[in-house]
Amino acid sequence: ERSIKKIAMKRSVRSRRKKTIENNLIRSKNREESDENENDPFSRITVDLKKEILMKLPAKSVAKLAFVSKTWASIIRSKEFTDLYMTRSSTRPRLLCKVHRHGDHFYHSCSQEDPSRDHQRVNITQIRNPIKSYDFSPPSGGLVCCLSDSSKVLLVGNPSTGQFVPLPKVRTRRLGIVAFFGYDHVSDVYKVLCMTVKNVKKQDRLLVVSEEHQVYTLGAEKKAWRLINCQHPHLPPFHTNGLCINGVLFYYAWTRNKGSLMSFDLRSEEFSVIKLPENVRLLQDFCSLVNYGGKIALSTRLYEGTLDLCVLEDASKQEWSKVSVVVPCGSDLSGRYMFWFRGALSTGELIFASYSPMEPFYLLSYDPKEDIAEKVVIEGIGDQFSDVRVYHDHVDSPLFLSNES
Repeated sequence: ERSIKKIAMKRSVRSRRKKTIENNLIRSKNREESDENENDPFSRITVDLKKEILMKLPAKSVAKLAFVSKTWASIIRSKEFTDLYMTRSSTRPRLLCKVHRHGDHFYHSCSQEDPSRDHQRVNITQIRNPIKSYDFSPPSGGLVCCLSDSSKVLLVGNPSTGQFVPLPKVRTRRLGIVAFFGYDHVSDVYKVLCMTVKNVKKQDRLLVVSEEHQVYTLGAEKKAWRLINCQHPHLPPFHTNGLCINGVLFYYAWTRNKGSLMSFDLRSEEFSVIKLPENVRLLQDFCSLVNYGGKIALSTRLYEGTLDLCVLEDASKQEWSKVSVVVPCGSDLSGRYMFWFRGALSTGELIFASYSPMEPFYLLSYDPKEDIAEKVVIEGIGDQFSDVRVYHDHVDSPLFLSNES
């Protein structure tokens, strides 16, 4: 009986100690939060007003404020604020330039309405390497994806904040992989499509096809690649980026030794093969995939002031139309540089850009309604770069990416 009492007393003492420790931890946490609020000059401002202040700041500044206090972090990293910020950003789209210079990568953006103002530069420190080569996807839903040629490492990043995080390694023994990235605004989901490359011997010929098609969904509960089925043997050229429009990924590929356009629906995760227009040779004639008024288009470079486009009018019926645009003084404006069509703005203006180093760096803008073409100088890029890619209608996002998103 005494033994039972001793055990009961010991348990009671342990219970009191545990409760005391828990109470001390709660008091300590409350003191920290109290001190944090005292040190925060904005602690007396309402949450709604804080959000209004934050939405007027560049995404890069907003991302830094998330480290100021737990209160700021809880606001900034909430989905509600991210959606609110991006909705506001979509009304003021930006021109985004991805610049590669001596092994360094950085993003330079400016107002699309007036490229002479609101310049922002974001360095990408996570992938600074003069030896490795990286392929970057076009931005989609404010984010991008990049692939290291040598290590098969995939990263997802926010070009507005400079944050890049690695994805889980693709499970494969194959040597080569190709990846594409897209955002579906209807389901509000970001996905990475990845495929490996395999040599197949068929009728004494060595064919190369993609296999092990896998999908990674950002923010999914299970952070892993999922194998999906593809009924269409095809091979995308290496270093092809593809383009996502309205939740559908488009990219060039070889199918049965013929050039084709592949589509991948991010919601249904189904592949489709789209025949190229007659007399179009893959990669010889039409090299660029562009967004032309919400439709996918195949584009040539600007040659002697003339631009030729093949626009996919109806993917289900595989109907194409051809559009030719003559840019007044196009040859004079482009000078000795080659300019490529980058897409049509919501205003109807056509944007052209060169990959070549030039000082100052400039774009060509053509307004078909007014029939006016002009140079648009982008300050701050310089001429000491090896490659620059220009994207339009970029939407700034404050989205914070957790590791293995």
